[in-house]
Amino acid sequence: MLTCFAPDLTPTQTVYQLSEEESKHAVRVLRLVAGDAVALIDGRGGLYTAAIAEANPKRCQLRIIHHETVSPRPYFTHVAVAPTKNLDRMEWFVEKAVEVGVERISFLRCARSERRELKLERLEKIAISALKQSGQAWLPQLDELQDFGAFVAGVAPETTFIAHLEEGERMAMAQVAGAGPGCCVLIGPEGDFTPQEIALALAKGIRPVTLGASRLRTETAALAVVFTAQLARG
Repeated sequence: MLTCFAPDLTPTQTVYQLSEEESKHAVRVLRLVAGDAVALIDGRGGLYTAAIAEANPKRCQLRIIHHETVSPRPYFTHVAVAPTKNLDRMEWFVEKAVEVGVERISFLRCARSERRELKLERLEKIAISALKQSGQAWLPQLDELQDFGAFVAGVAPETTFIAHLEEGERMAMAQVAGAGPGCCVLIGPEGDFTPQEIALALAKGIRPVTLGASRLRTETAALAVVFTAQLARG
């Protein structure tokens, strides 16, 4: 069944018109006709079943048949990551993180960051595609690139952790994920956070966390946070 993203759809609607892009895909590419079923996701917990009422390749009209609301996951996973120079690697991370299950992704501009600017439009499209593919109901929040210091100043230290490569005692990510209703984990650039950034985070009350003995790439470490959180919470 075709699944479409419908962010403006509300539970009270009985009809819905697909965007021109989705209409073209449904009618001209997939050759759907009147009466064929279509699934809709609004990204806010709403899952809908609809049937094509008018198979117009520019304005495909749907009739809403059924609606259900999916509750948010009880555990909130927030990853704040320094985007890599190669944007393909961040696109891969966003896609897989949405498939596995993540509530929020923030992007950090750190002292050693190779990428200093980031446009979210492409990443948002990838997130929507992954949402449709995985059949989930909640679209994660994607935040604009922000300086590390500004981001750290605005977080809740009791649920925020930093994954760095400096020496010292750290909590295991599985322990962190099982300890409360949610967590935010900071992942640095390929060259790691600077000592000054680590000191700033620790002074704020953010605690260090380990993702294991291996030295991971940035996008792998970020995805490991998502996987571990999901596994730890069952």
